[in-house]
Amino acid sequence: MNSGFFNIHRHGFVRVAVATPAVVLADPMANAKATISMARDADAQGASLVLFPELGISAYSIDDLLQQSVLQKAVHDSLAFIAEASRNMACVLFVGAPLAAGGRLYNTAIAIHGGRFLAAYPKTYLPNYREFYEKRHFASGGGAVPAEIRIAGELVPFGTDIVIAAEDMAGLVLHAEICEDVWTPVPPSTYAAMAGATVLVNLSASNITIGKAEERHALCRVQSSRCLAAYLYSAAGAGESTTDLAWDGQGAIYECGRLLAEAERFAPTPQTIFADIDLGLIETERQRQVTFGDCADQSVRGRTFRRVSFRLQPDMKSDLGLMRAVPRFPYVPDDAARLAELCYEAYNIQSHGLVQRLKASGVRKVVIGVSGGLDSTQALLVAAHAFDRLGFPRTDILAYTLPSFATSAKTKESAWALMRALGVTAQEIDLTDASMAMLLDIGHPYAKGEKVYDITFENVQAGARTSVLFRLANMHGGIVLGTGDLSELGLGWCTYGVGDQMSHYNVNASVSKTLIQHLIRWVADTGTFGEEAKAVLHAILATEISPELVPGDDNKGEPAQKTEDFVGPYALQDFNLYFTTRYGFAPSKIAFLAHHAWREAAMGMWPPMTPDNKRVSYDLETIAKWLRVFVRRFFATSQFKRSAAPNGPKVSSGGSLSPRGDWRAPSDGNANVWLQELEANLPPDLSTKR
Repeated sequence: MNSGFFNIHRHGFVRVAVATPAVVLADPMANAKATISMARDADAQGASLVLFPELGISAYSIDDLLQQSVLQKAVHDSLAFIAEASRNMACVLFVGAPLAAGGRLYNTAIAIHGGRFLAAYPKTYLPNYREFYEKRHFASGGGAVPAEIRIAGELVPFGTDIVIAAEDMAGLVLHAEICEDVWTPVPPSTYAAMAGATVLVNLSASNITIGKAEERHALCRVQSSRCLAAYLYSAAGAGESTTDLAWDGQGAIYECGRLLAEAERFAPTPQTIFADIDLGLIETERQRQVTFGDCADQSVRGRTFRRVSFRLQPDMKSDLGLMRAVPRFPYVPDDAARLAELCYEAYNIQSHGLVQRLKASGVRKVVIGVSGGLDSTQALLVAAHAFDRLGFPRTDILAYTLPSFATSAKTKESAWALMRALGVTAQEIDLTDASMAMLLDIGHPYAKGEKVYDITFENVQAGARTSVLFRLANMHGGIVLGTGDLSELGLGWCTYGVGDQMSHYNVNASVSKTLIQHLIRWVADTGTFGEEAKAVLHAILATEISPELVPGDDNKGEPAQKTEDFVGPYALQDFNLYFTTRYGFAPSKIAFLAHHAWREAAMGMWPPMTPDNKRVSYDLETIAKWLRVFVRRFFATSQFKRSAAPNGPKVSSGGSLSPRGDWRAPSDGNANVWLQELEANLPPDLSTKR
């Protein structure tokens, strides 16, 4: 079933490694051998790049020994040894060493691949304050430096104006800077990123003091975020002199502001950390964030970067696995503290949006249909919070439960219990007769006694509900508060026009189904609306998601219709929606990521999807099945509903589907190329093209 589908390179990933060896002071060959040993291990695990610390070949903390000719010759011999030993490796090595040129000594990062010195980068900013005395030994690479430097007898491109590009891996463009460079207002890697570098590396020998580790994290995180790049950091560790300083061997791998991997600090043995960088994600982010290109036009003007090319020759067939955490719920943080903060922000964004709409319109009442399901529950909670902030009585929230043919006893009871707990004005309007009258007027078979539950049957009920809400709003001088969520709009799982797609203002417009579950749970568990409401909210969370438009023979008080039987699990469809709209990933890449996130081996990830904490996994066949459904519904059949979406606040950084916000597309498009891409890249036994 492999056929290359599970190979990371085929989906735009490159594996990188950050190594922290134990150095031997002023013994370059010993350090070179340790470097090669760790590089071989990383190469065997599929790494395409391995980063080592600053001056790791000589050691950093040897002071005036750096200028000893014997040591400098030993450095060249050691670099020659590393280059020769790298001939049988696929990975690029970045090592640090002191190199002399033109009567000056430079603190240098050297890129080596397949027996070849690709480039050498001098350190630009030399710290010469407090414990640092680098200007005593080194010249800055920011001044007039030679274009080439001799390493082990070979002339090698030299300077900070070099990017190294892989000819056979799209998007892999490298650049190196050294320690202090990233502490400055404009690090050299900033210009390199705007010149096309996607993977930035920092060879560091930063000594450790209390609180400094977090400062390093902050610098790496911000640099990777601003440069829309991967940023690798390797600090010196064991073996460096502790005459006056200490070293912790901190290592980190960031991508566009996200920490992918970090090393154990003060580790007792040498260590290597790995992560798979998503080059496609970096490329997409740079395309989408057009100000990055605008800044490059301004900042790189007059600067020229030399481009050194090499052939990485990645293994395109082996299943290397994926050394990267893929969130099962991309709209929901996987950390309890972050989730609580997100819920607080989302809840307040929604309610503040409604507050402003009511203030601007001068309206003091809202009309809402309450079904006892997730979406209307969240909208009603938001309305209650907004009215509290405005000082309006909650009795001016006019809430209606609107039962029809398939309304279950459980959801109706939940709707009433919630309305009572929140103290809103509650009323029930049974729409069975009104719906039957419409079916009779149009000559529908159901009106003649036939059990025909087609889309007309369903939409007559949905339309009746929305129609009566709008007329109630007219009568009471209020606005209709929408309840439909981002997931439903993405799938087109909403009735257009006079249906649940329409409202005067929709607070749930950019909130996914998976996030709504956690918002409701957060409100319940914080006790915001009291114990009575808390009990009702947990009961609603435990109810099957259903539009309740088709009756069952015996529903035993439960909803007979299950939404996820038709559109697929919301856990998967939210995953598909996020990576389609946020990053524009190809369907086959989304399937690859979903398989990694949801396969059985990934079980146990927090938070649980289901209210009863049931563990769920999906195999690739199931993922592909529902991804096909998503692609058809999203690209081919439902854009017209999004093109006419009512107003509502953007909540998630994952985006909204408002035509005035994150998503614009033709209403008469099709899904052909997306479906073709998926089938062409799935394993043969899973493709419909087999």
